[in-house]
Amino acid sequence: MTDEAEQVVRATDLSLRYHSSSQVTRAIAVDGVDLTLASGEILAVVGETGSGKSTLGRAVALRADLPGDRRSPRISGGGLRVLGEEVRGISVRRRDRLGIRVGYLRQEAGQHLSPRLTVEENIIEPIYLVDRRFDRMTAGEHAATLLDAVRLPLSMLDDMPHELSKGQRQRVAIARSLVLEPALLVADDPTAGIDATVRPQILEVIAQLQEQRAFAALVVTADLAEVRRITDRVAVMQQGRIVGIGAMDEVFDDPSHPYVRRLGESLGAMRSAA
Repeated sequence: MTDEAEQVVRATDLSLRYHSSSQVTRAIAVDGVDLTLASGEILAVVGETGSGKSTLGRAVALRADLPGDRRSPRISGGGLRVLGEEVRGISVRRRDRLGIRVGYLRQEAGQHLSPRLTVEENIIEPIYLVDRRFDRMTAGEHAATLLDAVRLPLSMLDDMPHELSKGQRQRVAIARSLVLEPALLVADDPTAGIDATVRPQILEVIAQLQEQRAFAALVVTADLAEVRRITDRVAVMQQGRIVGIGAMDEVFDDPSHPYVRRLGESLGAMRSAA
């Protein structure tokens, strides 16, 4: 068990639902989840579509119980602590303050860059959402440092998003998510929609930045083959519940759940093919 002082994320019997007038879509998306994420650690959350993994990621990224947003999940049970703060019932002011320390890379984030801003402006925009008086030269230096860190040439700083490939836009989005130097990064399916030949590079960028900057990371993915590129620790979700968690070899070599067993068999087949 991770020492509580070192825990960046702690979910205790956490349940999440979505607002809906329909009984069907009001079902629990995350059901009684327990997990911890330590400082400087990467945890991969894997599972099929509809398993609740992205909903869990949104909650950890402080995208649950958003005032006025009926599309955001709501915490319906249990507790969630992020960077030492209890998220359930948190005030808007405290959420905003805490959110500065949490980076969020949404699904296909590269496709959601502002088309009217240059690469540099897209990267530094979060700075000015926090502090409109921030020094422009210092912000530009941050953008250049991060663009180099995600392995893109500095000549791209003045480019517009439409001039970049999908993989390049995703790297810009990664840089943007880290510009406030967060203590925690939540990356939701960071290689979705990216060409298969580029996916390993995207994951390597995240893993190397995490090692260099020592932030904790929760990486949500549907692709089990990706997990070993970034971490050995994994949480497997099915139907809103965690059905396996721990070091990958321990989870898959001696599975206690049928779904984990099937995933382990597919992982074994991938290893043999490789």
